[in-house]
Amino acid sequence: MNYLINVTAPPSSQTSLSALRFCQALLKKGHNISRVFFYGDGVYNANSLLSPPSDENNMEQRWRDFGSNEEVELVVCIAAAVRRGLLNEEEAKRYNKPASNIQAPFIVSGLGQMIEGAVLADRSITFS
Repeated sequence: MNYLINVTAPPSSQTSLSALRFCQALLKKGHNISRVFFYGDGVYNANSLLSPPSDENNMEQRWRDFGSNEEVELVVCIAAAVRRGLLNEEEAKRYNKPASNIQAPFIVSGLGQMIEGAVLADRSITFS
């Protein structure tokens, strides 16, 4: 079965960790994830400048590791990200900002990616 996962919960939320664990369980059971789409406060999961205490989960790193290791597309909504000060290199240049704070494998794109993912998926699940 093919899944689209939407994450609207911030990295400080237990929900973000639950979404990641759900994704890992899906793959372990042989399912496919077309993409994980981060929207609303969920875009904070892609913020490479977050520095949680050592006894807490670094959700940005955990999502990056998951995306890289499992070759799952991690898409960050561009409108929600820019509104919250999250920029990849291209957007940082576009807005004349001194730095970016979104790293690969996260990619920045629009809501069309979420819609396309939902069309291609058998199931769409939102963690908020």
